[in-house]
Amino acid sequence: MTDEDLQPAFDTDPASTAPDATPAEADSPAAPAVDAAGAPSAEPPPDSYEAAAERLEEIIKRLDSGAAGLRETLDLVKEGRTLVDYCATELEAVGKGLDELRLDDLIARLESSGERTS
Repeated sequence: MTDEDLQPAFDTDPASTAPDATPAEADSPAAPAVDAAGAPSAEPPPDSYEAAAERLEEIIKRLDSGAAGLRETLDLVKEGRTLVDYCATELEAVGKGLDELRLDDLIARLESSGERTS
């Protein structure tokens, strides 16, 4: 280990840390995710939109309870942000799928009306 390894993260060159890392994050291991009761959990990525929405509800209840400490609040907010991004992506994909179905339906109707007029 060098002296540089022992210095606090806020004394290091900003280019050497992750762009979104705070000094506390850079010099400490990431805290594990927690469930709604505050117990550590290793949450895998959501299996579905519904599972993500359910977990978001759990996170909101935990945050609203006021029982979460500072580190847990940070972890829950980070997890919530990831879940919100996942849900938004899923909703966008479904919306695009619906648009494609509407276009396919419109094309089919136009083609069938064109066959009737000719």
